[in-house]
Amino acid sequence: MRENESALEPQGRISMNQWVLVLCQSVLLVGIAAASDLPDHARTPGAANPNVTQANINKTICVPNWTTTVRPSTSYTEKLKEQQIEEYGYPDHDPTHYEEDHLISLQLGGHPTDPKNLWPEPYWLKCGARIKDVLESRLKRNVCAGKMTLKQAQKAIANNWIKAYHTYVNAEGCPEWSGDEQ
Repeated sequence: MRENESALEPQGRISMNQWVLVLCQSVLLVGIAAASDLPDHARTPGAANPNVTQANINKTICVPNWTTTVRPSTSYTEKLKEQQIEEYGYPDHDPTHYEEDHLISLQLGGHPTDPKNLWPEPYWLKCGARIKDVLESRLKRNVCAGKMTLKQAQKAIANNWIKAYHTYVNAEGCPEWSGDEQ
């Protein structure tokens, strides 16, 4: 073997395509590791709908399918999602990998269109969008049954929805998501 020749050449030589593949996979893993289950509270602190109050919950959030009357259009949320994916610095820019989610859900009187109440919530995280939906429904049932106030539910989900999930749904935390539910 020549002095400047590696023992790995030519059998162990890595092609340019392999290097690119490794680099792309590394960037994706860094992005997944950098994404948080909770939104950035500076960007997404949550915002309540001023038209929903404790006094009118029986005419708003506690009415079946009420959220369909306030849900923003997908053209609005998709545009906002793409913008916020950039703002959040996610390296994965595929919008299908995220739900543009209301931090304070519509069923808890969250503001429908305020960007401070919306963020691109990744699907791939253990405590991701599909898990948060379970908490939202539980809190709404508690509010409508008089077990907690609207403000209590809004505060719990806006401050730290994962902690609220532990408190109101499952003390052991978010379950593993198998991906079969897609």
